[in-house]
Amino acid sequence: MRSVMVFGTFDPLHEGHRFLFREAKKHGDSLTVVVARDKNVLRVKGNEPAHKEQDRLRHVRAEPHVDRAVLGHIDDVYRILEETRPAVICLGYDQRAFTDTLEAELARRSITATVIRLPAYRPETYKSSLIKKSNSFSTA
Repeated sequence: MRSVMVFGTFDPLHEGHRFLFREAKKHGDSLTVVVARDKNVLRVKGNEPAHKEQDRLRHVRAEPHVDRAVLGHIDDVYRILEETRPAVICLGYDQRAFTDTLEAELARRSITATVIRLPAYRPETYKSSLIKKSNSFSTA
C-alpha cells in the first residue's frame, strides 16, 4: 500500500485544501494529513490560528479523501515522518514552512519518500490569508 502525506494548518479549511487532498490522494492508496499544532503555527506564522487545533483536526478528518488525520508534534515537526514513513509527501504550491530542510531530514532519518509540489487551485480565491482578510469564511 502506497502512503501519501500532506502537512498544513488548514485554518480555515477551504476548497484549495480539498483540491490538495484530492490531488495528493492520486499519488497513493492512503492519505494521511498532518495538522499543525497551535504552538507551531504561532512560532512559524507569528500569530495564533483562528481555529484551535482540535477543531481544525476534526474538520480535516471529515474530508472524504482523507484516510487519516493527526496532529503534528510540537517538539519535532519531522518526527511524524519516522512514525508513518510515507512513500510520498505532497506539498502545497505555496508551502514554505519546514520544506527547505525536508530533503535533508528525510535523508538524516533514512526515509525514502518522493516529494511532490502540487499545483494551486484558484489561489486568487482559495488562499487562507485572503479568506481570513475577507472575514467571511466558514470551516465547514
